[in-house]
Amino acid sequence: MMLDLRVLNYFLTVAREESITHAAEALHLSQPTLSRQLRDMEEMLGKELMIRGPRRITLTEEGLFLKKRAEEILSLARHTEQELRSDDTELNGNIRIGSAESDSVRFIMQTAHKLQSHYKNLHFHVTSGDGQAIMEALDKGLIDVAVVYGHVDTEKYEVLPCPYTDHWGLLLQRSHPLSAREAIRPQDLWSENLILSQQVLQANSHGNKLQTWIKKPFAELNIQATYNLAYNASLMVREGLGSCIMLEKIINVPPYDPALCFRLLDPLLEDTLFIVWKRFQLFSKGTQQFIHLLKEEAEKIRQL
Repeated sequence: MMLDLRVLNYFLTVAREESITHAAEALHLSQPTLSRQLRDMEEMLGKELMIRGPRRITLTEEGLFLKKRAEEILSLARHTEQELRSDDTELNGNIRIGSAESDSVRFIMQTAHKLQSHYKNLHFHVTSGDGQAIMEALDKGLIDVAVVYGHVDTEKYEVLPCPYTDHWGLLLQRSHPLSAREAIRPQDLWSENLILSQQVLQANSHGNKLQTWIKKPFAELNIQATYNLAYNASLMVREGLGSCIMLEKIINVPPYDPALCFRLLDPLLEDTLFIVWKRFQLFSKGTQQFIHLLKEEAEKIRQL
């Protein structure tokens, strides 16, 4: 027997509501029917998925695993149905993008807007995250296009370098002594309290370039905090947890900002964003046209 998509949806509703009663109401089912469907699924899998307490339902370890997988399965099923139902006479449907945070993402959004201005029924859905999570989503078919930094296996994926270049720098409090410098040198950071992105600390990430620039292993630096969303990192800096090494323009810091300032690294450290999709992947017509337009627009910019 195979898992039923309908029952997976029942299970996710119970997990969300933490109650058979509330889930049954949301699904317009009777409680006995819903309970029987879930029991049958547990028996089929040979696993207890939830603990039925007197006041609330909690998931077991196996239940938490199934919840994550069920969300992925149902998302993929919805996307597949949308693609099959789409009208072949006009570009429409959904294009799903998983993206790192970067000012260079502006290029992808400009291209998306250009395409959508001609095809109003084409919709874009963007999920932000670090490179590892985004590439996992790409491999599972949960997104169509990944936008990442760092090493990408060109035998497995098609890779389009973004035509713009990003620069590394330091976000720091304006009252910090280093704010008086025009640029930040490696030795300036050896004894500083630092904040780094979680992705930078992962293997095969664009953190390799940063570690080469700083001339010290990350383990020998005073890393006081990590983050995966730049806005949260800016709050850490504002509240004095440390100074944050990040890419320029992810956080808008006006010249007149009384609390924060941004200084580029010296020597200048550049990085390139990569637009990635699976080789030999069968895409919807909308996604095919989007990738084609990305290539065209990137070539135009390079020729300027």
